[in-house]
Amino acid sequence: MSDLPGIVVTGASGRMGQMLMRTVLASDKARLVGAVERPGSEWVGRDAGAAMGGAAIGVTVTDDPLEAFAQAQAVIDFTSPEATVHFAELAAQARAVHVIGTTGLDPAHLEKLEWAAHHAVIVRAGNMSLGVNLLTRLTQKVAEALDADWDIEVVEAHHRMKVDAPSGTALMLGEAAARGRGTDLDRARVSGRDGITGPRAPGSIGFSAIRGGDIVGEHDVIFAAAGERIVLRHVATDRAIFARGALRAALWGQDKRPGQYDMIDVLGL
Repeated sequence: MSDLPGIVVTGASGRMGQMLMRTVLASDKARLVGAVERPGSEWVGRDAGAAMGGAAIGVTVTDDPLEAFAQAQAVIDFTSPEATVHFAELAAQARAVHVIGTTGLDPAHLEKLEWAAHHAVIVRAGNMSLGVNLLTRLTQKVAEALDADWDIEVVEAHHRMKVDAPSGTALMLGEAAARGRGTDLDRARVSGRDGITGPRAPGSIGFSAIRGGDIVGEHDVIFAAAGERIVLRHVATDRAIFARGALRAALWGQDKRPGQYDMIDVLGL
């Protein structure tokens, strides 16, 4: 059992953190060796299993990530951009695979992750599910096949507690569409239309975000031309798909060279 890769989960008390810990505990290919929470959390110092409302598992929640990472082969991180950048530095020191599902990262954050990837494996994706990554590939292929007469819109829906928009998955899909078009998403992106916007700019890639209830995640990529539309769609109903994908990424990264990878690499797509 001890020769299985040891996994640390950050943001342990959150919905995703708990799902990740349960997924690792249920796996016969990895073991949970650490659970990290922010200083001041009521979970710190408690057994992670008991804190989740179950039996003790022998893993104490800590607010010291460096200590936790030192005994791990991988860190799975769905937290905040600032925390993720800090964890990347520590994971690089520990030479642990850093699986990042955090969204809302800006160019300054990404630059710091690039530095950390010189020393350790980073697997980062806006979405860890197999279905979404297949959708990403399909989006690029369709965009390659269609000319600029086809308008592209990415529509996403999430639960009311999500704090960033567009979602990381929506941006991932937009980037795939932009690659297919041979353009840069920063130039083509249009978000948050309001008021008198004028006609749509040719070649633009639009984004719309819906927030409400407990929606896990829904993403549509719409290709619209005169007289016809193509709609590619993915609907997530269970966060377990993201946790399973993240664990798969953590295991995949064990024998890889330092660098930045994504789920397309992990899934061999």
